[in-house]
Amino acid sequence: MSSKMTSISIIKQMKDNKKIAHTRRQRGYNWEDTLVKRFNSTENWKAFRLGSPSIALPDVLAVNTQSSMIFSIEAKSGTSTSLPVPADQIERCQRWIKTFDIYNDGKVILAFKFLSKKRIGQGQYENRELREFYKIWDESKKITDCVCTYDGEIFAKIDGRRVNLDLKEQKMPFKTKHRTSA
Repeated sequence: MSSKMTSISIIKQMKDNKKIAHTRRQRGYNWEDTLVKRFNSTENWKAFRLGSPSIALPDVLAVNTQSSMIFSIEAKSGTSTSLPVPADQIERCQRWIKTFDIYNDGKVILAFKFLSKKRIGQGQYENRELREFYKIWDESKKITDCVCTYDGEIFAKIDGRRVNLDLKEQKMPFKTKHRTSA
């Protein structure tokens, strides 16, 4: 009887984990889709969601041929108090900017969306203000894993320590839920 209960618990936990992973992917897709729609509703900008979770592509590519600008965007969305960006994702965005060097102004943008509900436990949430931050990766900095907090501060994760990165905010060409400070 005990082994039957254990296997039922494991199966239920696997289903719950799949559901959680699906929800996270949906949030990410929705945020990318929102960014594309916002850019495409703005004069002179065209944006594309580059599809699958491929290791070689940024989440969104946005171009303005009038101003000779290109943004390679890594989009992060979630209900926690911090959103991490792995170094390899920043690196792939930077590769795309360097590939399209025909544009005079190329930037890697880290786009963070903190949803209006904060997760406080498994399946438990509390309300909070929705916040968006758009950080420009400083290409003079060594690429590293980083984390953006709900207050808009961004830190590198170096040897398990948080080091302030002090990245500049990008003013976006569309209306945002942007906050320059908490």
